[in-house]
Amino acid sequence: MAEEIGGSWSARVVVPFELTEAFEQVFTGLAGVVSLYEFSPDGKLWAVEGQFAEVPPKAELAERLALAAVAVGISEPDLTLTAVRATDWLTANIASFPPLTAGRFYIHGDHIKGPFPAGMLRMEVNAATAFGSGEHSSTRGCLLALDALRKRAQRCRRALDMGCGTGILAMAIAKAWARPVLAADIDPEAVRVTRRNIRRNGVASRVTAVLSEGCGQREITRRTYDIVTANILARPLVHMSRDLTRRLAPGGRLILAGLLTRHESMVQAAYRAQRLRLVGRIRLKDWSTLVFAKSGLFAQNRGFAPD
Repeated sequence: MAEEIGGSWSARVVVPFELTEAFEQVFTGLAGVVSLYEFSPDGKLWAVEGQFAEVPPKAELAERLALAAVAVGISEPDLTLTAVRATDWLTANIASFPPLTAGRFYIHGDHIKGPFPAGMLRMEVNAATAFGSGEHSSTRGCLLALDALRKRAQRCRRALDMGCGTGILAMAIAKAWARPVLAADIDPEAVRVTRRNIRRNGVASRVTAVLSEGCGQREITRRTYDIVTANILARPLVHMSRDLTRRLAPGGRLILAGLLTRHESMVQAAYRAQRLRLVGRIRLKDWSTLVFAKSGLFAQNRGFAPD
């Protein structure tokens, strides 16, 4: 049964990409869901948007917005409030989610009934309030990187997906390697959606979804992982460089995404400082996916060519 969202509101500000993290805090703790997406064709301006079940607290949002603007030294951006008409949200969006192929991975919504292509690793993922249904370049880049590692017979005894969103990358690893995967996200909605998706796709016995702010949870720190994926944003990836490196097993591969190509050098510098080596790069549109290796036997330093 499709989920229905009724009587909801959105509140949005538009700011330069490098300031999105500061303005995300305007909505954190107030909005049910906070999302970030490109607003200008050149990728320089991004929208930071909060979704509310009822009329947003305008006074508190205005106060937070003013503080954020002062903190980063810019003029206060406009706050746009929009009433969202009651609608069957999934039905309205699902038609715009056609099947997607990334290497051997095939992703589709439940409105696609088959026939499905033979020999593919198939995942059923509907549009959802959590990020990551495969159509975004950063998600597709991660899937292509995983497919490249699979072809190269990368060892994977266990894996970690940080910032799991809908769980699509965790499920892809579970299907490709048939090994345990820990999926973690700071957003309770993402964890809920991931748990639903792993049941729907028959990998609940291999994928465990947990709520975690960063890499500090006991479920994460108790072991290391042969494959780690983190499809987040450039600045959080830089901040997490030490923690993610510690979680990577010797000879393991770390896949980073959610960064624009112009932020590659910043992210690469952070992980090279942790003594990781860049062994793969995929660029799709303005988005980059980087693959790093930790000690042990390194792959040749060549980019993974997207299909």
